[in-house]
Amino acid sequence: MELRSVEELMELLHACRGARGAPGRDVEPVDLHDHALQTAALLRRSHPADKELQIAGLVHDIGRLLRPGDDAGHADHAADAVRPLLGERVSRLVRLHVAARRYLAAVGPGHGGSAESASALTRQGGPMSPAEAAAFERDPLADDAVTLRQADEAAKVAGLDAGVLEDWRTVLELVAARHARLGAVD
Repeated sequence: MELRSVEELMELLHACRGARGAPGRDVEPVDLHDHALQTAALLRRSHPADKELQIAGLVHDIGRLLRPGDDAGHADHAADAVRPLLGERVSRLVRLHVAARRYLAAVGPGHGGSAESASALTRQGGPMSPAEAAAFERDPLADDAVTLRQADEAAKVAGLDAGVLEDWRTVLELVAARHARLGAVD
């Protein structure tokens, strides 16, 4: 599935309310909707000028709704879906958020996240090898992907008010419009 309009994306994000990413994810304290809002809000606070990073946080787990049960592939499904609308950088950040989990697990203890996250890490390939970690570090988006991953891990707080989805419509429209303008130039 490729998303072609902000309205399509908003509908998909609204559908995340009450949804869990995979069987057994009920252990997570928030649904995909609240998780998306919390991740984006954390990134807005830490990186207020980087709208693409914030939007990557908002949409990073929509692949869980697009292909339920495909934990290992959810980032790829989400990245492919948003690329036509939001551009290459948002798509790559979404794709890299799983690699960033594997990277963080490889570089030091305490980076595994929650118990559910540790279980997902195993399903997604486990910690990176030293060669994989070195290759990841060379990626120009590695630091931003790690920032997204850290917000992803922190964005699981039951009852936290992170705003409403409609608050993000304008930012989504700005990122989509910028991508459309840049795409027309290429």
